[in-house]
Parts: sequence; C-alpha cells; structure tokens
Amino acid sequence: MGGILVTGGAGYVGSACCAQLVDRGFPVEVVDDLSTGHADAIPNGVTLHRFDLGDRDALANLLAWKKFDVVFHFAAKALISESVVNPGLFFDANVASSIAMLEVLRTHGVRKFVFSSSAAVYGTPRAVPIDEDHATEPVNAYGESKLILERILRWYALSYGWSVVAFRYFNASGGGRKWGERHDPETHIIPLLLQTASGRREYFEIYGSDYPTPDGTCVRDYVHVMDIADAHILAMQKMDLPGCHVYNIGTGRSYSVQEVCQAAEEATRKRIKLRRAPRRLGDPAILCANPTKLMNEFGWAPSHSELREIMKGAWDWEQEQCKHVLAKQAD
Repeated sequence: MGGILVTGGAGYVGSACCAQLVDRGFPVEVVDDLSTGHADAIPNGVTLHRFDLGDRDALANLLAWKKFDVVFHFAAKALISESVVNPGLFFDANVASSIAMLEVLRTHGVRKFVFSSSAAVYGTPRAVPIDEDHATEPVNAYGESKLILERILRWYALSYGWSVVAFRYFNASGGGRKWGERHDPETHIIPLLLQTASGRREYFEIYGSDYPTPDGTCVRDYVHVMDIADAHILAMQKMDLPGCHVYNIGTGRSYSVQEVCQAAEEATRKRIKLRRAPRRLGDPAILCANPTKLMNEFGWAPSHSELREIMKGAWDWEQEQCKHVLAKQAD
C-alpha cells in the first residue's frame, strides 16, 4: 500500500496514533506546522513536513512526488473557551484550511480519509449516553467547526466517491513515561490535576459546581488515546467502499470532575488543593458516549480506558516532566 499521511501528527492524539501505526509496520509521514505540536513527540523514523494545511502549494508539492493512500486528519485548533470568544480563528484553521487540504487531496486522487471530530458536535445532550443519531447542536465554535467539516466530508463522499470515517472523540486522555499531554495553555483536567499534585501548580480549579449532576460538577467520558489509535487503524482496514460513516469513541462510563479529583489523589497519594471557580463558557453538563456502533461494526473495545490506568500513565508522564523542569532549572 501507499503511505499514510497524518496531519497534526506532532500533537497529543496524532503522535499516539503515529506510534501505533509505526509499531504495526505502516509507512507514516506527518504534516504539522508545530504551532501547538512538538517535533520530539513524532516517533523516530517518521518524516515531518512542516507547513500549514492551508498552504495548497506546499501540500501539492508533497503529493506530487509522494503517494499516500489514506489521510488521518488530526490537525485543528481545539481550545473550547477561546473558540467561544474568537470563533473566526477556529473557522479559519479548522474549516477553511481543511477545505484547502481536501481540494489538493482530491486533485491528487486521495480518497480515503479518517477525520478526528469531537463529541462537542452534540452540544448539550438531550439524553445520555449519546449515540450517533443524537441531535447535533454545538454550544461552542470548536464543535461547530468540527460539525461543518463533517458535513463537507459527506458531500465529498457522495459526489467524489470518497471513503470517510469521522470519529467523535469524547475525552481523550492517558499517557506513559515517554509520552503524554503537552498543551499550552493546558486546559485538560487530568494533566492540570497532576501538575497540581507534583507542585507545578498551586491549586486546581473546578469550573462550576452547580451543574445538574449528582455532585454539581461536569461529567465526562474518558477514553485512552491508545484505544483511539486502535479505532483509527481498524477504520483504515474497512475503507474499501465509498461513503461517510460517523462513530463515537468513548467508553459509555462517565465520571464527574469531583470523582476524577479523587482518582488523581489515589494515583498520586497526594492531597490536591482544589478551588471552586465559575463555569467556563461552552461546557455542557454531561457528555457520555454510546460506543455500541463502533464496537459492533469494527469489533473495537476500549482495553486501556479504565480510569486508574489512565491516571497511572498520565502520572508517570507528569513525573518525567518534573525531571525535565528541574534539569532546566539546574542549567
């Protein structure tokens, strides 16, 4: 087969997927502008092409001499609170640049496409767990940008015969001693909690304690990035026919922010200082997946997504990050 082109392969989920592909012997190359990704997150031996996806000439030059059968599209702006106050940036990066990429791919005959979408397309759910037929009513521009691209991809599948799989992630999480979450600014709950436990942050803020949930804090479905990577590889092996298919990636089990705080304290054996804060813009009260469709059609099952395993791997990563911080301070 030809190669696999991974956009955003220097990011958290994209680099984890690259590692799984390489481990299984697939030829992989990455496009990433490194605006939020990290070159050292890309597995050894994987070529990085550093340019923005909206640069049609750069992508066309790459495809002119390199054959790719499949594209995994992870690249996106993803800071939800920012998307509420500055939506134009998100529509530019996540929609306009993606359309430019799609047109170049179409010109060069690439028709297999796996899209990193988001549970944010659902907005505030009317019922949980959420299946793929649930109404899509995003409450932030990030979710709207993902939904717009899903709809565009349906037309590419219908009109151009593309084979498209869109995965709606719930809360991607987890890590290991050599890899994990690195966002700037960091907004994800588990790394923020663990940075507080390690002393890199003074306290952890709980954004909202008056939600209509059992303990008043947001409830989320956490899925390990290795399980997300497994789903992508399974999808690639089932893309022989044209069409656009949407799947949730989650576990069907959700935890409140308060429960995740408790799990972090158990994993680290440290007391974590907590502070209450107002709700963040664009945060639904509950997001929990119904992953039955993915399980039934792909034979997928989350084998790494038990909360204790997620927390342990993320804590291993945080402890390694602390070593790097101390080494830099010593220099």
